[in-house]
Amino acid sequence: MSYEGKMLQDLKMPTRKEVEQALLITLFNCNGTIKEFAAGEEIVNEIANKFSLNENQRSAVLERIYHKENRIVKTPLWHRLLYRAADSLAKEKLVSRPTSTILLTNKKEWMLTENGFDEALKLLKIPPSHKKFLPTKSFEVQKIVKKLMETPRPEYYNPFDKEKKFAKSTRESLMRVRGFRQAVIEAYDCKCAFCGLKINAPDSLSWEVEAAHIVPHSSKGKDDVLNGVALCRLHHWAFDTGWLSIENDFTIQVSSKINLLSHDYGKMNHYDFIRIFSNQHSKIFLPKRKDAYPHQNAMTWHRENKFCN
Repeated sequence: MSYEGKMLQDLKMPTRKEVEQALLITLFNCNGTIKEFAAGEEIVNEIANKFSLNENQRSAVLERIYHKENRIVKTPLWHRLLYRAADSLAKEKLVSRPTSTILLTNKKEWMLTENGFDEALKLLKIPPSHKKFLPTKSFEVQKIVKKLMETPRPEYYNPFDKEKKFAKSTRESLMRVRGFRQAVIEAYDCKCAFCGLKINAPDSLSWEVEAAHIVPHSSKGKDDVLNGVALCRLHHWAFDTGWLSIENDFTIQVSSKINLLSHDYGKMNHYDFIRIFSNQHSKIFLPKRKDAYPHQNAMTWHRENKFCN
């Protein structure tokens, strides 16, 4: 048995497989990414707490001779076990290494891959059908987000995808949908463009805000940020059904048909979630990046085809 193996055995450290599973679950709970296992990183202690490691297990140091420089290298055993588990997951293509992730996100992090995401769902006994609603990042979907956010804003924009098909969803098409959702929600800082509501679930695994198509999916609207706007569930419904639309100067437009409804319709206590925009010439909250603003061609189509004037 190796020196390192004997230390792991004597200290009754968790097995590498157990640490691998804990890492996948931790990555899932951290929305798909965790930092490198450097000294002082909180994630190192968080995972140690999951195993109820004692002080000796957390502080044990592995000493190795670095022959190239003829010196002794001291490495915290728990950090090394974490790294080896992560390295094993990377070899199985369940996570991406920080050296790969930094090229995609400019951050040195371990990130779930699609296969790692699926494995985490299995460990947590979460149905695969929930995947499309979760904000968890994966390396493959992050590639799609990066492409959507970095595509130059065209002088003329066609919001329709003539090649969009409505056949049985494939893995690739579902990833594109998640990429669209993630890109739009992040562009709007996870808040509703109409009312500004920003809130996530207590477990931080989902945001209330949704990525709404301006030209809808049913009309072959494109899955990109120029054809998207982040809306809370109530305003998403009001937008899709034609109660609300957006002018080319980003002013919120309210259907005149609201005047035909009883005054108590559309109210939550004293808050009227549609009429509040009627006389204020309110404009939507826009992304920080102008390249991510909703496109006038998409908004014009919505006013002409979905809005009930």
